[in-house]
Amino acid sequence: MKRREVLERVRRAVPDAYTAGEARAIAFEVAECFCGFSRAEAVADPGAEAVADEGVLEEACRRIAAHVPLQYVTGRTEFYGLPFRVGEGVLIPRPETEELVQWIAADCAGIAGVCLLDIGTGSGAIAVALSRLLVAPTVDAADISPDALVFAAENAAVNGATVHFVQADATAPYDTFAGLLPRHRYDVVVSNPPYIPRSEYASMRDNVRLYEPAGALFVEDADPLLFYREIGHKAARLLDAGGRLFFEVHEDYACGVCKLLSGQGFVGVECRYDMNGKPRMVRCVKE
Repeated sequence: MKRREVLERVRRAVPDAYTAGEARAIAFEVAECFCGFSRAEAVADPGAEAVADEGVLEEACRRIAAHVPLQYVTGRTEFYGLPFRVGEGVLIPRPETEELVQWIAADCAGIAGVCLLDIGTGSGAIAVALSRLLVAPTVDAADISPDALVFAAENAAVNGATVHFVQADATAPYDTFAGLLPRHRYDVVVSNPPYIPRSEYASMRDNVRLYEPAGALFVEDADPLLFYREIGHKAARLLDAGGRLFFEVHEDYACGVCKLLSGQGFVGVECRYDMNGKPRMVRCVKE
C-alpha cells in the first residue's frame, strides 16, 4: 500500500463532523503512529510503499469512524511539549490547560522547593508538567478515578517526573480528603475540575460526550460551582499563608468563582483570559 493510499483510507473514515483540515491532520497522525511515516515523508514521497499492518490500520479506521477520539485511537497525545499516554477512562488534556500551567510556572519562577498539590489530576498533565518546570518542587496529585491514576503514574514515569499520586474524592469531608495526602501544607494548590453543565451535553461533539469520562467533564446545572467551593474550602486549610490557589474555569462561571473565593477569605483574586479571549483561569492568595 502506498503512503497516499493509507492517508486516503484514513481520511475516508473520518466522520463528516470534522473539517477537511482536521481529517487531513487525523490521517497524518494515524499514519505516523501505525505505519511509521511522518507528515514530511508523506508530502515528500507520497508514492512510497508504506509498512502497514492491514488489520491494525482497519481497526484504527473503524474506531475513527465511530467517533473515538484520535488520542484514544493512537493512545498518545502531547501536553506542554511532553508525551502523554491517554485512553478511555482519562480526560484528554487540552491546550487551554497549558496556559494555566504557564501561569503557575511564571508565578513560581526562581522559587526553589515549591510544594504543590494538583486536585483532579486526570492524566497527570498539570502535575507532571509542573514537576518538570519548577525548581526542585514537591508535587502531590489526587484523583477519584483509579483508571486515571494508572495513566498519570505512567506519564510521570515516562517524563521522568517525581509525583506522589493518591486516590481521593475532592468532595469528601476535609479530614477524609486530607488524611489521604502525604502532607498538609502546600505553597500552591491547582485544579482543573469538572465544570461543564450537563445541559451542554447534547451540543458537544460525539468524540467528547460519548467517550471521555463524564465524571471529569460534567457538573450538575443546579450546582455548577460545587468543585470550586469544595476545593476552595480545602485549599484554605492546606495552603500556607501567602499560598496560591489556581483554577481552570468555565467561561460562564468565572465571575461566580471569583466571588466564591473572595467569600471564602482569599485575597488578590484574579481572572485571566485564554488564547480565545475567554475568562478561563483564576488565581487567588491565602492571607
